[in-house]
Amino acid sequence: MDVRRVKQILSSSADIEVKYNGASVWIDKLNEDGRTATVHLRGPLEERSEVEIAELKEL
Repeated sequence: MDVRRVKQILSSSADIEVKYNGASVWIDKLNEDGRTATVHLRGPLEERSEVEIAELKEL
């Protein structure tokens, strides 16, 4: 995924499915470095992780 698409997803009110390493995640924010984003797993666990946006996949 690229920075432009991450920004579009963040500003969208739609439920856009994104996967990271096969797990469905929510993108919380694009980090200042422009290469990573903070995400958390969909579901009851709210554990947040910083991941490379290149590794995010939109379904």
